[in-house]
Amino acid sequence: MNALKERFFEVLRAVLPIVVLVILIHFLLVPLPSSALFGFLMGAVAIIIGMTIFLVGIDIAITPIGTNMGKGIALSNKVIVVVLAGLILGFFISAAEPSLTVLGNQIGTVTGNAISSMFIIGVVSIGIAVMVVIGLLRIVYSLSLIYVLSIAYGIIFILSFFTSSEFLSIAFDASGATTGSVTVPFLLALSTGIAGLKKNSKTSEEDSFGLVAIASTGAILSVMIVNIFSPMGELTGSLEISVGAERGFFTNFGSELISQTLDVFIAIAPIVIIFSLFQKFKLKLPRRQLKRIWKGLGYVFVGLIVFLAGVNAGFMNVGSLIGFALAEQNSIIMLFVVGFSLGFVSILAEPAVSVLTKQIGNVTSGSIKPAAILSTLSIGVGSAILFSTMRVVIEGLELWHFLLPGYLLAVGLSFVVPKVFVGMAFDAGGVASGPMTATFILAFIQGAAQGTPSADILIDGFGMIALVALMPILSLQIFGLIYHLRSVKLNKN
Repeated sequence: MNALKERFFEVLRAVLPIVVLVILIHFLLVPLPSSALFGFLMGAVAIIIGMTIFLVGIDIAITPIGTNMGKGIALSNKVIVVVLAGLILGFFISAAEPSLTVLGNQIGTVTGNAISSMFIIGVVSIGIAVMVVIGLLRIVYSLSLIYVLSIAYGIIFILSFFTSSEFLSIAFDASGATTGSVTVPFLLALSTGIAGLKKNSKTSEEDSFGLVAIASTGAILSVMIVNIFSPMGELTGSLEISVGAERGFFTNFGSELISQTLDVFIAIAPIVIIFSLFQKFKLKLPRRQLKRIWKGLGYVFVGLIVFLAGVNAGFMNVGSLIGFALAEQNSIIMLFVVGFSLGFVSILAEPAVSVLTKQIGNVTSGSIKPAAILSTLSIGVGSAILFSTMRVVIEGLELWHFLLPGYLLAVGLSFVVPKVFVGMAFDAGGVASGPMTATFILAFIQGAAQGTPSADILIDGFGMIALVALMPILSLQIFGLIYHLRSVKLNKN
């Protein structure tokens, strides 16, 4: 009960800034229809309840499962076990990610199902699975994270010349969306479980980060490769802006609960099956611990259903309404201000962020405070949304104008920033783009693109998650560099 109460207040503190910001926007800038505002507030309540239950489930089920399976894989001491486990876990964990499902649905909606949600989820999950294997082998053989990421992003850079503008945005967005509330805790625990068996504590500390970063490149590579070898021709898209819930929030919420129950069950079931097989043949966990994990999985299941139902029933729609209204009114400066503000506060509500900051605190023995990491990430994500709104309203400003210099700088900084911060930074890029970003802010940017005559919703409406994944990498690496320089200075004194 204490854990539930603690998580509730943690989530409440995280979601309230977004609610307050939207209410201020309603009274000062964009008067929202009463049905839309009511749906948003009720959706926020559902999100708070769902996220609270979900995070408790993550603590007592997903994290222990990942850690124990990581140790089981490492103790097998067989490359074939690492490869097979990485492929299977990588695929099904990615397929279970709610943020990827939300993005897939948005892509399907905008393109009129020319690109289906199942197609995106399948392609991305294959790419994630392959790169999870590479990430696990890197830990086992103590390969340099910097060189693995440099090679991966080098290949991405080459493929980008042959990828269409629409798929370039979708590829990088898929990378950010797939590293969310399910994937990140599991992969972090998996890498910690394997790295923790190493005798060298410093090597173990460094290798416990970076798997999320390597895995996320798989999403980009797989979408690019599919586009290059199976081109779909020119795609067009549009977004219907709804002013409110026609059937009422509670009717929509009930309908969403039913549909999300099946979707979440399909997503979670493979993880349960894989863990059950590991438990039977390898782990042999005590009955008491096993009972606690099953209870936690129940929390994850219920929490995700309530969370996603709240998002879809009323929360997400307000984002597109605000973006569309500001763009249609040609309120460019306010679009920039609102974009930065939404990015700054939304990162506080991402479930996976608290998981990462907690692990950073544990790994560094509390020397790096969660508040410092959160502040750094907030500035980075706020800047990312600002750049996304600039792409929408400024003709000729393309995604690669940000991504190319950004990732070149990120890779360059990797050679001068302490290694443990490199893994943290690239993992942070993944966790920053979770369900809150992939829902409310994605809708905000797409609404702005729909309301801007010169914008293309397929090109300018996507790509935001890519920038959200990039900016925390840069901001946290710069934080790490400053932290390192200050530590050196203090040691000299």
